[in-house]
Amino acid sequence: MSKVVVIGIEGEKDLWVVDLGALTVERLDLPKSGGLKAVADRRAKGENVIKGADVAVVVKSADAAMSGHYEG
Repeated sequence: MSKVVVIGIEGEKDLWVVDLGALTVERLDLPKSGGLKAVADRRAKGENVIKGADVAVVVKSADAAMSGHYEG
């Protein structure tokens, strides 16, 4: 099973690579070609693209997530 996730937050242009195995997060340069470019292009049009994930919730802080509170 993969331990790397590419995420983007609504209203922000950047994409991020989260490596769960290495416990790192890095900004991803917007792709210029390939499948991830197609995803970024769809995202830029306001579409949500989800593949291989079964939950994603944006919270205001890590403390909010740990307390079980989420904006939904």
